[in-house]
Amino acid sequence: MIKVKSSKTIRNLSGKSFKMNKPRNLIAVIAIALTALLFTTLFTMALGAVENFQRATMRQAGGDGHAVLKYINDEQFDRVKNHPLIKEIAYGRVLSDKVVNSGLIKRHAEFWYYDDVALKLGLIELDGGHKPVAENEVIADSKTLQLLGIPLKPGAPVTLNLDIRGNGKVVQRDFVLSGWWESDPVFNVGQILASRAYVDAHTAELKNTYKENHILTGAISATIMFGNSLDLERKLHKVITESGYSLDEKAPNYMASNVNWSYLSSNFSMDPGTIVMIASGLLLITFTGYLIIYNIFQISVIRDIRFYGLLKTIGTTGRQIRRIIRRQALILSVIGIPVGLLAGFFVGKSLVPLMLQTANANTFSNNTVTVSPSPWIFIGSALFALITVLISTFKPGRIAGAVSPVEAVRYSDRNVKKHAILKKSTGGAKMPRMAVSNLGRNKKRTVLVVLSLSLSLILLNTAFTLSRSIDMDKYLSHFNDSDFLIAHAEYFQRPYFSGPDNETSESYIQAVQAQPGFEEGGRLYGNPVALTVDAAHTGAALIGEGGADAAGNFFSAVYGLEELPLHLLKLIDGEMDADQLSSGKYILEGVDLDDYGRPEMETANYKVGEKVVLHNYMAPGKAGLTKELHTYEFTVIGHVGIKVTNTNRVYGTYTFYLPADVYKPLVEQPAVMSYVFNVADDQEQAMEEFLKDYTEIKEPVMNYSSKLTSKQELSGMQKTIKLIGGTLSIIIGLIGILNFVNAILTSILTRRREFAMLQSIGMTQKQLRSMLIYEGLYYVTGTSLFSILLGTAFSVAIVKPLCNMLWFLGYHFMIWPLLAVLPFLLILGVTIPLAAYSTANRQSIVERLREAE
Repeated sequence: MIKVKSSKTIRNLSGKSFKMNKPRNLIAVIAIALTALLFTTLFTMALGAVENFQRATMRQAGGDGHAVLKYINDEQFDRVKNHPLIKEIAYGRVLSDKVVNSGLIKRHAEFWYYDDVALKLGLIELDGGHKPVAENEVIADSKTLQLLGIPLKPGAPVTLNLDIRGNGKVVQRDFVLSGWWESDPVFNVGQILASRAYVDAHTAELKNTYKENHILTGAISATIMFGNSLDLERKLHKVITESGYSLDEKAPNYMASNVNWSYLSSNFSMDPGTIVMIASGLLLITFTGYLIIYNIFQISVIRDIRFYGLLKTIGTTGRQIRRIIRRQALILSVIGIPVGLLAGFFVGKSLVPLMLQTANANTFSNNTVTVSPSPWIFIGSALFALITVLISTFKPGRIAGAVSPVEAVRYSDRNVKKHAILKKSTGGAKMPRMAVSNLGRNKKRTVLVVLSLSLSLILLNTAFTLSRSIDMDKYLSHFNDSDFLIAHAEYFQRPYFSGPDNETSESYIQAVQAQPGFEEGGRLYGNPVALTVDAAHTGAALIGEGGADAAGNFFSAVYGLEELPLHLLKLIDGEMDADQLSSGKYILEGVDLDDYGRPEMETANYKVGEKVVLHNYMAPGKAGLTKELHTYEFTVIGHVGIKVTNTNRVYGTYTFYLPADVYKPLVEQPAVMSYVFNVADDQEQAMEEFLKDYTEIKEPVMNYSSKLTSKQELSGMQKTIKLIGGTLSIIIGLIGILNFVNAILTSILTRRREFAMLQSIGMTQKQLRSMLIYEGLYYVTGTSLFSILLGTAFSVAIVKPLCNMLWFLGYHFMIWPLLAVLPFLLILGVTIPLAAYSTANRQSIVERLREAE
């Protein structure tokens, strides 16, 4: 064969053919743009949600550093800072254990020194003034300054009451304001920052003694930035171990640390299951786009099949014809993909704020939600859309390239078997039977149409299933054991409940008990330093992280619980016999729980049946005398879960629970740490409003938490899932409907001559329309059955395991959202075939019969 340079000719043929198919081009451009829009919308929403969730959690965490080394000293900082994995490292130092100004009673404030890197990673950008330089200069956030009554003005006097060593001895120091920044509403901790000159002037008082007594003053936090946010925990561990320190809490060279929980890469591992889920989602979308683009090019090939047959007669090869079709597809992609990318980005960008504000309006306000036009959004979407187009044109190109001139004249869109079996019928030409026979002509296309229509229904059902699977009780019980919890304001300012100085007032409790709808309540007594565990009875393997008293006994968190909070404890093992506990001989030990509520038994120090020996805390008495030592012995009767609702939020090694009547005689001043209570369902909102007014007007030093806030957060999460799933369902549903239209149109176009022949032998327009309506209804029936079967299987095989992966989900099987859409699908099954027939068959019977001549 003589090789001829035909590239120019192919381009000309492709161009001429392209210009002749303007209606096809318009439909194809819309289809390609819609596919690109689907990809871009999905990528924009996904990356936008990740970006904003990550930014919001960074704001809640107080910075965007990848990891932090905690409670270290200068020597340790200098030894770690030059590790090759570290790109940046920030130096932050605690300058006081507490800031005890009365104006900050409901907003915990911290006094720190930050270097420039710490300021940057802490997301602190001054709105006025300058960084502190002189020893007496400080900067602070605007809300803290407002609570302190200090104007936002450089040089304004600032007086701070500092409990430097955590012993209750307050030092008053005077500063001047050098600058300020706007407080972030999601970060409810006040920040006051001093200068390096202040640190240098108070070196002696800033000695780090955290390991000995857990006093924060002088402790250094080193925030680290790596080259990227991948595999943060491994990098952090490598920095610590290669710098000569240990990850073992019991080792003398242990270095406390954690990765920033705001980075999604630290919360989700790319395990095989996750990779399969992501890949399956992308394949699903690619397949959805493939269905519609494939049908469009198939229609184009069928319409122009005689043109391709004529090209074959003048020597055009199948490969060249495929190149013509592929080149047309690329031209259409150049037009349609950019349109879809732009439209998809703006659709996704407009949906992200709505989605996030639905989830949490307080965290994601209009001015905090942003969507960056990441190049990965456009690159990924364009690439997937282009791959989808090329895959979709493969079979139509192969059909056009393989057809002979004779076949081109007689071509019809059906799967013809070489040895077809003639069917005999005594029932005549019934429209339902003819419709079934017509659908069987191209079984592959019938299956593809049913699949494309089913996808959106299955996705819609999945979105509703996920939203309804959010377990309200499980979610609320994670944060709230009762309807309400009231306490002193400092109780909620992590972790400072120190005893009688900030206990819950009896007047507050009595006011609550007098409210309509009050049902039951109970006090929780506690004091983090009232009792110690006997060191001789703890065993050699145990270490007193909470510090020790003068006799070497370890501080322990022992709580006394009245009936309601005692019954709310989650028993892990052993038993919780009320009579045995009230005897004063038995005690419950607390065990940490993970996010799923599963006990971490390695945190238990005693086995059921072992003895616990407690002592009174030996504090100096008046006139230099010491208090009398009292010793109490208990047997561990069981283990219970430690939750934020039954502790003072101090992380220690030893946690125990006793009935209130047993606990109170053990300590000199039993203090009510908190009070939990339940109310009638119809009075929850009224109680919420009462507590809000009471804590603002009558007792401003008191505060509360409730289930209503958690319910609102959960409701927002449910709406978010429905919004995302509903949006994607609409987009995929539109593609499915367009694919349905194309399938019906393809069928009608390829059978126009057949229809003309049927009409010429007596079939009426009414019968023809009836047959097409039956075809549409069979599509709907097939879609309904397939959606129900596949939707059920998908729900059980995919959604149920997903629910098991997330602690706040409890799987509930649902199918009604899918069933609710079926009537709408039934209407489409009737109207689309009629509309397509009216559009495609405007020629007379004679004109259609002559098409093949």
